[in-house]
This record gives sequence, structure tokens and C-alpha cells, in this order.
Amino acid sequence: MLLDGEEWQARFRGFQSEAWRLETLPSYNVPQEAEEIRAFRAGKRIDPRMHSNDYVEDLKRVRREGKSKGRVHIVTRPLSDYLRYEFMYYRPHAWAGEDIRIMDVTDAPNPLSGVQDFWMFDKSEVVLMHYEPDGTQTGREVYEGDVRAYLEYQRIALAVSVPFEEYVKGLDF
Repeated sequence: MLLDGEEWQARFRGFQSEAWRLETLPSYNVPQEAEEIRAFRAGKRIDPRMHSNDYVEDLKRVRREGKSKGRVHIVTRPLSDYLRYEFMYYRPHAWAGEDIRIMDVTDAPNPLSGVQDFWMFDKSEVVLMHYEPDGTQTGREVYEGDVRAYLEYQRIALAVSVPFEEYVKGLDF
């Protein structure tokens, strides 16, 4: 089943305990972010202590409800401009309760090479995220098979990654 609109948003409102994502790309082509990325490249930065938006507020709601939201982003250095931009927003997201982790495979084999981006909800439903090579999203699809492989991908990603705040110590982004 392909997911869009309300059906997609319902996944984030309706999960019972955990929403978790694996991100594998160095950049995502999101039209709504184009102006912010241009400003970032020109030197504009947010103050992470003061930053709040719908996503941050939703993370706070998730935590108040005793649920968790997390992700592991697989990266290589040097970090792309997009990753540096994204990292700027990861900080307030992490402070709001999202468990963000980084798996840097610059100097090591990628144990999840070939695994595509996905979201997993409550360790029982997987949504595959489809992208063009330039990071343009082409669709989302509910995975109809056995989710055990995705549980293993999550286990590996969590074991090999480090917390976001640990990864960015000393980095200027």
C-alpha cells in the first residue's frame, strides 16, 4: 500500500510506543527546505535554545505520552551541506526528546549497505521510503513482509551508532 497525506500522518499520531527511522542518504531534496538551506549556506543559523516548531512540540507530546521517537542517520565525512543544515535542527529535536544517533562509516564498512530508508512503528509496521539518487522522495510504501529483518537493521544501527550530541562535539555546523 502506498502512503500519502492523512494516512501517512496518522502513523505518527497513532503509534503506541515507538516510531523509529533509518536515514541513509547524504542529502534529501525537500522543496519546503530550499529557502532555509540557501540561508544556511549564506551563514544564517538558528538558536537551538530558542527554536520551536510543530515538530519540536510534537516531540514533547510524544515524550509526555511515554512514547519514543528516534533515528539513526548513516553519514560519511566530509558532511554534506545538507547534513550540516540538518544537524542544526537535530540539536533542538534531541533536546525535545528524540533519540538521534549517528553512524559514521567514513573509515569503516557500512553494516547496512544497501538497506533503504524506512520508518518502523511499534516494531510491527515498516514503511519503506523511496528516493531518487538526488534525494527526491518518490513515495512511501507499507512493507507487506516479515519485519524481522528490519528489527535486525534497527539493532545493528543502534549498536554501531553514537548519540548525536557525542558525535557533534567539536564540530562546527
